[in-house]
Amino acid sequence: MMQRMPASALAPAPGALAGRVVLVVGAAGALGSGAALAAGAAGATVVLLGRKVPPLERLYDRLQAAGAPQPAIYPLDLGGASPDDHAELVASIERECGRLDGVLLASAHFQALAPLELTPPTEWLKALHVNLGAPGLLLAACLPLLKRAPDAAIVAALDDPDTCNRAYWGGYGVAKQGLAALLGVLADELENSSVRVHGLLPPPLKSALRARAWIADRDPAAEDPARAAAAAVALLGAQGAPFRGRIADLRTPA
Repeated sequence: MMQRMPASALAPAPGALAGRVVLVVGAAGALGSGAALAAGAAGATVVLLGRKVPPLERLYDRLQAAGAPQPAIYPLDLGGASPDDHAELVASIERECGRLDGVLLASAHFQALAPLELTPPTEWLKALHVNLGAPGLLLAACLPLLKRAPDAAIVAALDDPDTCNRAYWGGYGVAKQGLAALLGVLADELENSSVRVHGLLPPPLKSALRARAWIADRDPAAEDPARAAAAAVALLGAQGAPFRGRIADLRTPA
């Protein structure tokens, strides 16, 4: 089991990702888009992965306008992607970028709070696959290329177990706990390699997922994703070394 470490003020140093190639999974989401912009500002070549092309194109334009290294767009629906699709993704990154130094898992699928007996079987299975099964397949495909980098990092956004390990969170809650367990397995397996494994536990974020879960929520503690995005980028770089095999816990206000 990965231990948590407080990380309320973790932020990347200037140029922290210079020369690195980073894959952002779920780049069109609140955390993913913020992290993609922060990674570009830190000097990374960012590969933007998401289901829909238009939001990825808008994010591409923002990165270009900010003077970041030229990013790349890779449309992929994790819900329907096969192992061959993941292999082709990695082959494309190697072909176009020549390397891979980091993966940020910021994707999530959450439909609504509902009791298990009223959850359609297709929704249960999709939540498990998109939030756990597909990330596992993707990381397995990425590892050979990540291991070639002198310092590589996997960062996965988690959710507060005190919240989502409770009634009505269904497949999403189960999968997020499974993702934390997967990170622990990988951290052990990669302990003596050049690939670091990190969990990221953000505070409540202003996002589409939170809006679906808390329809009437007016919690002023819900944050813009900027602080969590900055922490994700710091973990992807050399500053993440002290958090190797740990979960960076951002739930304490900065």
